[in-house]
Amino acid sequence: MTSGLTPSARLSAAIGDTSARALERAFGMRTVDDLLRHYPRRYLEVGALTPLGDLVEGMHVTVMARVKSAQNFRFGPGGRRTRSEVVVTDDTGELSLTFFNQAWRGTMQPGQVGLFAGVVGSFRNRLQLTQPDYDAVGDRLARGVVPIYPATAKVSSWAIERAVGTCLDVVVDLPETLPESVRTEHGFVPVAEAFEAVHRPHDVAAAYRAQARFRFEEAFVIQTVLAQRRRAAAEASATARPPRTGGLLDRFDARLPFALTAGQLEVAAQIEADLAAPHPMHRLLQGEVGSGKTVVALRAMLQVVDAGGQAVLLAPTEVLAAQHHRSISSMLGDLAASGLLGGAEGATRVRLLTGSMGAKARQASLLDAVSGEAGIVVGTHALLSDGVDFADLGLVVVDEQHRFGVEQRAALVDRAATRPHVLVMTATPIPRTVAMTVFGDLETSVLRELPAGRQPIQTTVVPVADRPAWLDRVWQRVREEVGRGRQGYVVVSRIGESEATTTTRSLTDLFAELEVGPLLGLRLGFLHGRLPADEKDAVMRAFAAGDVDVLVATTVIEVGVDVPNATVMVVMDADRFGMSQLHQLRGRVGRGQEPGLCLLVTTTDAASSAAERLVAVASTTDGFELSRLDVELRSEGDVLGTRQSGFRSSLRLLSVVRHESVITEARTAAEAVVAADPSLASSPALAAAVEALEASERAEYLERT
Repeated sequence: MTSGLTPSARLSAAIGDTSARALERAFGMRTVDDLLRHYPRRYLEVGALTPLGDLVEGMHVTVMARVKSAQNFRFGPGGRRTRSEVVVTDDTGELSLTFFNQAWRGTMQPGQVGLFAGVVGSFRNRLQLTQPDYDAVGDRLARGVVPIYPATAKVSSWAIERAVGTCLDVVVDLPETLPESVRTEHGFVPVAEAFEAVHRPHDVAAAYRAQARFRFEEAFVIQTVLAQRRRAAAEASATARPPRTGGLLDRFDARLPFALTAGQLEVAAQIEADLAAPHPMHRLLQGEVGSGKTVVALRAMLQVVDAGGQAVLLAPTEVLAAQHHRSISSMLGDLAASGLLGGAEGATRVRLLTGSMGAKARQASLLDAVSGEAGIVVGTHALLSDGVDFADLGLVVVDEQHRFGVEQRAALVDRAATRPHVLVMTATPIPRTVAMTVFGDLETSVLRELPAGRQPIQTTVVPVADRPAWLDRVWQRVREEVGRGRQGYVVVSRIGESEATTTTRSLTDLFAELEVGPLLGLRLGFLHGRLPADEKDAVMRAFAAGDVDVLVATTVIEVGVDVPNATVMVVMDADRFGMSQLHQLRGRVGRGQEPGLCLLVTTTDAASSAAERLVAVASTTDGFELSRLDVELRSEGDVLGTRQSGFRSSLRLLSVVRHESVITEARTAAEAVVAADPSLASSPALAAAVEALEASERAEYLERT
């Protein structure tokens, strides 16, 4: 047996090539450390049988159960083949096990306790495992505890358990990442003792305490990286953009036809102070739909323009970019008409830049950006293209930041001559944003208060699979709203032809159906992202002017569209949309004097996870609560990578939803360690862990939310 391997040794050196290849294929493991940090997901006490009534068909499970009966049956030519039927129990329910050509399975003795793993199926209304893996409790009787690992159909939990045991027997020089002062303060055991308690436990409580130590370690290493980066950022230079008395911002404030809310004033003060500092702002502005984020962002942009810089507003769609350009130009009036007839003295220019603009208009915008004539440039991904330059870019505002890839969102920041200030905005934080917010990578401002006069929105799930007549009532409600002089939206997920295998209808098909059917006689509009820019603009202008009763559209109207007269929205196949999308979509109604109604039409099974998401959306209009529910239902994604959500996370034991208190404690501890020893000279193992994270491809995503 190989001995004296370090954690960085190849896994094959400890357990052999065949086993190592299987673990690499299943879990991406390459080193001894990778395997040691594949922690058990739960523990079973020997004799504590798995509740078989909790099993669900389709699950891959590992259960501990007692054999009730076992027998063999012969079949095939000459009876050469065997089928072993074993029934196991937890003393309250039963599970059938079927083994083919493993006659020794049929000799299991009643009362024998074992571990059984496989995919739960059913036969004649009874749950069963077909050809399951089996392992006797064996020498675990002495310990009394069985670790159950995340496993696959090809790599069982006990195979992983044995491989881990082999590694624990030979590994040496386990690095102690947590400084002694931190371990002492939190009562954590040394790393070698913790690995033994986690993987070869004699006590379940002790095993979970050891896992808590590694969970804290995960958070602590990341928080140490962030603490060092925050320290570096505080020392980094950026052009200070202090407010200027009598400038565009003061003149804009004097013209506002409404009073800013207390929340807007508080956030504005935070941003004003950030911009006035000689180091870069990196702030997340979370605001409910309709809470007035755009006004706050515009005030920040005007402060930068007053200080001689330029500001960019990056929007995810051309419809939203055009909406922002119109609304900002309208709010500023002659303050945005520099060089034009009627322009105010000291005015600036607001330019639009999108991918579908004509060459002449694009050239004019590019020239105004590079010359500095345009103090504010609003645009889409086109702003990220080569050849787009600025005279003095001082502020980057990213609206609905989750709609941009990690690298895209950083492109403007990296291109500027000196690091600009950054403000990212969102109405409903997606899981990754929630995760990074909890990690403390961003300074965060929150707008929860809605401006006076905003109306409530009622959201109702309409399950038409079992009640098709309810869809008729949906269209009747739309006609009722239009009959009262109001307008509405119908939103679909797709533009092109409907899918033959589903009930999903496309925009083109549904529009054709509505104009000759349930919405006959109403003025219908048609909008999607592939329409030419001038057509999209014409449709939106007609809808805003009241010349269109019902706008049938894709999610291009998800954000930024403000038509106060719209009171009803129908979302078709709502189960195909994310919770954040649905919250954004319904925010398009109820923006005037009348309450809003959002109808989520679905054909999905009421017991499905998709239906659960729809019920969650209907249960609250609090975007922050929805973001938390979204994380719980979809997981926080890979906070150290580009994945926006899902379950393949770089984190092992740490969940930003369930372990916020751990992360907070780790941040406090990391700040103290970095403050006392910025270079981590006295903590070489911690320094190595930080260096490894910084050197990995995951590191760049820590600061680019």
